[in-house]
Amino acid sequence: MAIPTLAEAAALIAAKKLSPVELTQACLDRMHRMDGTLHAFIHPTEARALADARLAEAAIMKHGPIGPLHGIPMGLKDIVDTAGIPTTCQSRLLEGNIPTADATCATKLAAAGTVLMGKLTTHEFADGGPSFDVLAPPARNPWNPDHFTAGSSSGTGAAVASGMILCGIGTDTGGSIRGPAALCGIAGIKPTYGLVSRAGVAPAAFSLDTIGPMAWTAEDCALMLQVLAGYDPKDPAGADRPVPDYSALLGRSLRGMRIGLIRHFHETDAPVSAPELAAIDNAVAVYRDMGATISEVTLAPMQDWHACGSLISMVERATAYEEWARTRLDGFGERVQRRLMLGALVSGVDYVQAVRRRRELRDQLRDAMRGLDAVLTAAAPGEAPTMDAIPRWDVFDRPSFTIPFNVAGYPAMSICAGFGPQGLPLSLQIVGKPFQEATVFQIADAFEKATAFRGQRPAMV
Repeated sequence: MAIPTLAEAAALIAAKKLSPVELTQACLDRMHRMDGTLHAFIHPTEARALADARLAEAAIMKHGPIGPLHGIPMGLKDIVDTAGIPTTCQSRLLEGNIPTADATCATKLAAAGTVLMGKLTTHEFADGGPSFDVLAPPARNPWNPDHFTAGSSSGTGAAVASGMILCGIGTDTGGSIRGPAALCGIAGIKPTYGLVSRAGVAPAAFSLDTIGPMAWTAEDCALMLQVLAGYDPKDPAGADRPVPDYSALLGRSLRGMRIGLIRHFHETDAPVSAPELAAIDNAVAVYRDMGATISEVTLAPMQDWHACGSLISMVERATAYEEWARTRLDGFGERVQRRLMLGALVSGVDYVQAVRRRRELRDQLRDAMRGLDAVLTAAAPGEAPTMDAIPRWDVFDRPSFTIPFNVAGYPAMSICAGFGPQGLPLSLQIVGKPFQEATVFQIADAFEKATAFRGQRPAMV
């Protein structure tokens, strides 16, 4: 069976031209064939998947689908609590941990009729990786298994790109949705901070953490976010506001759209590879051809955003796991041990200064986006590096293209913008104003439909 997008599968299921059981079995077949190489799943749930698919099929045959996710195979990152199913955060400290309740995002997806294929590989506690001294091997890139997926939603990126699932949950504290989406050639959005409940999801940095969808296309992510978004009193940072129709703007013309380009991020502050730069320039040309107006935007150097966000992240992670770091430090893998120790050494003065700088940077982005609908920049420096090329202190290796928008709390999305000379994906990052995810989806979807990149899957598929 050819791999459909989520939207295509939903339409076929609604028309009773595709069986959820057949779709699930096809995904399981791909899992059996590829996951021994890719390690995208840490806890497959094959029996649960087939049971979910049979229930979905029976309900759809009787009453029709309850929504576009009904009968769709999906996966959950292994920091998302699942009742009766292990949630280990890829750490020896949680080996054998079986929650008694689902996280809110898992509950919402189950209520939408999805088929749970299993728990997906992550970096340990959604932090340092790739690590080989934790519970299971790190995920590998389906475009070339010798190469990295980025993290920490590594298994989700690999599983979606290889067609083992049609969509999945990622989490994003500094780029953990957009990084794997970029390197694995899929779509992934970090929603506005507070839009999706984090209740029941292991914390990383409480003022940066977000939950979001990862799928093959922007349209698929919009359908998934429709289910995930909404206020949850169990998340103290939850935004209590109405949920719009995230698909409402899909297919609309971009004529008159005002898009900014943060050129200095990817040309001067942290220069990207020549193929990545060409991909961004091509995207700008595509948007101009569709009638959008492109103007340059200047912000503080990317190094300022990175320093602010990474310091806040390290301190808040050290706070979240302070007791275990004091009493069970050797239970963590080496990469996370080092990061927790460093975070504990940051002074309160430095943390407060970073929080102050964060407000200044957020105000700067707000002012720069007045009169604009969105801004563009890189999502990654170029094609995925090899697994053995990731430095131990990768957080200090070069500034991150993704963390500025965690610092600001703005919605940001990575989509595939082409392929480099090694045949690996290149990417584009689209950033919207707070709670304007529908506009981000409109811009991303228009690019995907104007280009041919969504028609190419990894050769191993």
